[in-house]
Amino acid sequence: MSMAADYTGRFAPSPSGPLHAGSLVAALASYLDARVHGGRWLLRIEDIDETRTVPGAADAIVAALAALDMRSDGPVLVQSQRKHRYQAARDRLGALAYPCGCSRKEIADSRVGTASDGAAIYPGTCRHGLAPGKVARTLRMQVPDAGSEGELVCFDDRWLGPRSQHLAAEAGDFVLQRADGFWAYQLAVVVDDADQGVTDIVRGADLLDSTARQIYLQRQLGYATPRYLHVPLLTNAAGEKFSKQNGAQALDLSQPLEELRRAAHFLGIDAGAARDREAFWTLSLAAWDARFGAG
Repeated sequence: MSMAADYTGRFAPSPSGPLHAGSLVAALASYLDARVHGGRWLLRIEDIDETRTVPGAADAIVAALAALDMRSDGPVLVQSQRKHRYQAARDRLGALAYPCGCSRKEIADSRVGTASDGAAIYPGTCRHGLAPGKVARTLRMQVPDAGSEGELVCFDDRWLGPRSQHLAAEAGDFVLQRADGFWAYQLAVVVDDADQGVTDIVRGADLLDSTARQIYLQRQLGYATPRYLHVPLLTNAAGEKFSKQNGAQALDLSQPLEELRRAAHFLGIDAGAARDREAFWTLSLAAWDARFGAG
């Protein structure tokens, strides 16, 4: 695969707790990919959902990454400081972004299907205006009707191969702004990636289902579409995604080499022979280059 000379990648954690083994896997993969392709690696703090932000977590994440030899090649972007950019994007979407007055119960009762993440697929009840007596609760993005041009979104994932999603049948009109007033992840991440000049997104496979919606938003906003690579998820004994919500513990930064080795092993990289971090990076970069390098 030929990569552009201006490769820009990113790691975008949520500051809902300290860096843990699951997030380190995504951080390491994105960092290796950027370095192998001679590009920039940027850090973004995704705190758009301020209800989940833990005070001090953002600084702790930045410090933990630095202790593991991963430092941003530019200023750290913070979503909660960029609400004006999301509003500007919403304005550009015009009538495609429409107010919705439906409650969660109403959506569940009238669902036309269930998305892969378990969410009810919205039937488009408010597409043509709010019903009498209804008050806007959220802002939704209208997707093309089933079978119409643009409804099928296809992309080539560098880890998983060709992927496609029928937006109407598998996602439905999705939320851009939540009932609590916070901008939704789907809009924020698309605007942020465009503003940071991100050309390559390397992240966990839990976000694979969001990719088609994000590509659709990119097209409507006139943004370039990055390349994607979704890495497998680290799971706990119950088969759940390893996350802060499921009790994932903070990394042991007194043993940075061991933490890096474990993350690399999960990604299929054998760095067991590394006796220090310099050797770890040499081995890991060579292994990543052999699998995902430009050559």
